[in-house]
Amino acid sequence: MSTIERVEDLEALYGVPGEASTVKEIDRIIPEYRAFIDVSPFVAMATVGPEALDCSPRGDLAGFVRVHDEQTLMMPDRKGNNRVDSLRNIVRDPRVALLFLVPGSGTTLRINGRARVDTDADLCASFVVDGKAPRSVVVMTVEAIYFQCARAIIRSGIWNPESQVEPGSLPTPGTSSLRFPTAASAARPTTTNGRSAPPSPCGDAVRAGACTGKSQSHVWA
Repeated sequence: MSTIERVEDLEALYGVPGEASTVKEIDRIIPEYRAFIDVSPFVAMATVGPEALDCSPRGDLAGFVRVHDEQTLMMPDRKGNNRVDSLRNIVRDPRVALLFLVPGSGTTLRINGRARVDTDADLCASFVVDGKAPRSVVVMTVEAIYFQCARAIIRSGIWNPESQVEPGSLPTPGTSSLRFPTAASAARPTTTNGRSAPPSPCGDAVRAGACTGKSQSHVWA
């Protein structure tokens, strides 16, 4: 195995990026970038903490990430599984990175910057959906933003209907959790055959009717 350990060796292998790849990287949200954010229903958020890195999926109705001004983004933290891995990292290390997707588009939008967790009541209230406000809002200051080319999306065929996998053929959070029994297992309801029913992957979201296999807006893992 031959491992590259120096940047100089990496650059010798790959060369330097072309001007078209670097000129689009700026430190503010221009109208073209805002237009993409405004129609995006999904973003992956990467954070870093003393224990480890984390990458968390965030999704809601298109435009759920608010452009406050050309330097600032605001993202409500809606109810999920309560791990709060991303938030734990942000309060200790503000560095974050976002990757926005828009269904049907090969383009992705990348943003790097620094964030904070804001619990201002008026701010949270401004993100109310179905009468429920988020407990906090991630406020991000943009340091670098740019479009990523479509090669990865095109190669993956992710938006191609022929690439879709039948959900029933895949393992789920509920079935996989049977391998990791918890104290709650004893209290878990049983099925008609006497076996313990798998826990819901959506927790309280199921009880609230928000994770029914149909629309799952406003519920994040």
